[in-house]
Amino acid sequence: MKVKVISILEDNYMYLVIEEQSKQALAVDPAVPHRLLEIVKREGLFLVAVLTTHYHWDHARGNEALVNEVPSLKVYGADDRIKGLTDKVTDSQELKFNSINVKCLFTPCHTSGDMCYYVWEDECTDAPAVFTGDTLFIGGCGRFLEGTAEQMHHNLTKVIASLPQETKVFCGHENTIKNLKFALLVEPENEKVKEMLSWARARDDDDKPTVPSTLKEEFDYNPFLRLSEKAVQKFTEKMEPVEVMRVLRKEMDKFKKPKERLPPQAMLALQWGLLMSSKDHLSPAIKDSD
Repeated sequence: MKVKVISILEDNYMYLVIEEQSKQALAVDPAVPHRLLEIVKREGLFLVAVLTTHYHWDHARGNEALVNEVPSLKVYGADDRIKGLTDKVTDSQELKFNSINVKCLFTPCHTSGDMCYYVWEDECTDAPAVFTGDTLFIGGCGRFLEGTAEQMHHNLTKVIASLPQETKVFCGHENTIKNLKFALLVEPENEKVKEMLSWARARDDDDKPTVPSTLKEEFDYNPFLRLSEKAVQKFTEKMEPVEVMRVLRKEMDKFKKPKERLPPQAMLALQWGLLMSSKDHLSPAIKDSD
């Protein structure tokens, strides 16, 4: 089983899960259908199904176009608002595509019909994967748009946390740096957060994705999975896990990532460039008076 990470829109991800022997492929949240089909054609794949995490346009808008292009395509999801839906799935339902297995994990909160997908391959020693949409991010979690802190607490600490620790986490957006800056605000002494933030910045500089992480790693630096840690409780001034979750999300909603400070030499060069640019637009009379 191979997972192809495809960056789309401003910061979204869509994915192709490929069974390499048969060349069958499953798409996850294919919001840019023409690009997906180009990749499918180029790599000689057979697209058999779409797994949709939730109905938002930046995750589901490509479904109808894909069904028009591939009439036999199955589109799975848990919400009737999902465009192009052909097969509605329920919690713990399992799907099978040759040697690839999919278990549906109902995680309502970001929307009331969110579904994560746990995927593994028969007789394969590689780590399984979970596609979390906007429920669990690297270093963070999704907003509670149609749900509650109680639901997200259950989703993260009971549903997703029950998966094997080596499970690879493929989320719906590239917002790792902002998430980790918030995590550092919550736990300023957490060395794992510092290491991960440095790594994520380097990935960003090279224009490379930060997905996937693993569940084990998320428990080391994601504050939304660290609700019982003293530093997290101190930050929120709460002890009860659901209340800690509630305050964390409220603070995250208000959080704006600090601007990156440029090195002094770069700042000087930028200021000099702006100054010279401004002088070029001054009137002759003002220029003569300098």
